[in-house]
Amino acid sequence: MKIIDGTNAVLGRLASYVAKEALKGEEVNVVNCEKILISGNKKMIEREYHEKRSRFGHSQKGPKLIKVSERMVKRVIRGMLPNYREGRGRIAWKKIKCYNNLPKELEGEKMIKAGKEKTGKYNEVREFAKWQ
Repeated sequence: MKIIDGTNAVLGRLASYVAKEALKGEEVNVVNCEKILISGNKKMIEREYHEKRSRFGHSQKGPKLIKVSERMVKRVIRGMLPNYREGRGRIAWKKIKCYNNLPKELEGEKMIKAGKEKTGKYNEVREFAKWQ
């Protein structure tokens, strides 16, 4: 079982690593999902999110977009898997867990630090999780 600390990790790079480890058969837990970084200009990311949100249907039909940061991260990881509905993609999908904080059952375990000190245009996932 691998426990990955997502503090200051870039979302896409972390997601591809987690997906690859889950496809190998490892059980992967990602903690501190709120502190994972999304690279790019904040206004541009907000505009893309808003366009997705208002694209089809209405409030009852969708598209349903996630507003909780650990589920946002898990959704990005799902996009890196081959087919999350069947076969080896489904098996890998079930082995991935995401948490905003460190849960009690994982305290004292050895963690892998995924992030480094970042400079430039980076935004945390929690900024977009609360945004509507």
